[in-house]
Amino acid sequence: MTALATPPVAVRRNGSPPHLLRWLLRLHRTALLVWVVFVLVLAGLLLWVGGPLTNAAADGWKQYHACAASGCVYDPSAVGRYKDWYAYTTIAVIAAPFLVAAWAGATLTSRELEHGTAQLVWTQSVSPARWLAAKLAVPAVLVTVGTGLLVGLHHWAWSTSQGRRLDSAKDWHDIGTYAAGGTATAAMALAALVIGALFGLLTRNSLASLIGSLCGTAFLWSVMAIATPHLWPTVTKLSSLQHNVPQGSGIIVDQGLVTSTGAHIADPHCGAITNGGCQALYAKLDAVGYYNDYHPQSHYWPLQSTTTAIILAVTAALTVAAFRLLQRRTGPSAPARKGATV
Repeated sequence: MTALATPPVAVRRNGSPPHLLRWLLRLHRTALLVWVVFVLVLAGLLLWVGGPLTNAAADGWKQYHACAASGCVYDPSAVGRYKDWYAYTTIAVIAAPFLVAAWAGATLTSRELEHGTAQLVWTQSVSPARWLAAKLAVPAVLVTVGTGLLVGLHHWAWSTSQGRRLDSAKDWHDIGTYAAGGTATAAMALAALVIGALFGLLTRNSLASLIGSLCGTAFLWSVMAIATPHLWPTVTKLSSLQHNVPQGSGIIVDQGLVTSTGAHIADPHCGAITNGGCQALYAKLDAVGYYNDYHPQSHYWPLQSTTTAIILAVTAALTVAAFRLLQRRTGPSAPARKGATV
């Protein structure tokens, strides 16, 4: 049996436990600085994209449409610059939950458990439950504020491009735009924090926890992405076979052909009824029109709100699981001791 090599946490002269907030900020000051810089830089880029870049791109498209009629020359650089930086900032916002997962998995709980520092903290009149609560509460505030700001600015940057004949602007249901501009991404970042802490308690190994946290976050987000279109009732739009495809723009859940009896069947993708042998094919199938079950833009916030609520519920369940796991491994209470051994 040998004493832990890590120096014990200092105790105040009056015998009270160390100030957890100050200790946490000092312990994770590098990560805090990186997060603040990331949020501020990305927020600045989003303001640039939604302001000057959008205005310049709108002017560029205006020149392009004028040139299409008169045959003049226009400069496409503004259009390309907007398209590129919109894509870069979208990817960066979507990456935020994975950055949180990587940090939480590699550092938040696993490193201290791996090195024995956590056990020393518990000997300084800081219970394991209080230690974990502080570990989660402080980063949760920073993550929520940071990601909330970023998704809000991204949604604003996207909205400034709407209704301005900006042909390169993304639709609301574009996968990246939908994810980066909604509250579900902020909730996912919070879930990633708890997933990282939970994997740290499970593995007590920084590398294994990092990998598990990233995989766990990716799995949860994938499940929610698949489930999202089914979390709210769809709108069904019927359209004529005179069109090449079913009509209706949004998040498509199901589409195909409607028969004379009202049955829904698969679309053979022949095209409009006026195209070659399509008329004979549709007659054979008894098809009289298209159907499209989809979510229009008015469903954006209901879908986001429902997805966010589910992710937060999962986060709460994972938080409870983390505390119960810690209690199981440390006992119902951890009496303060003057030293710890391994």
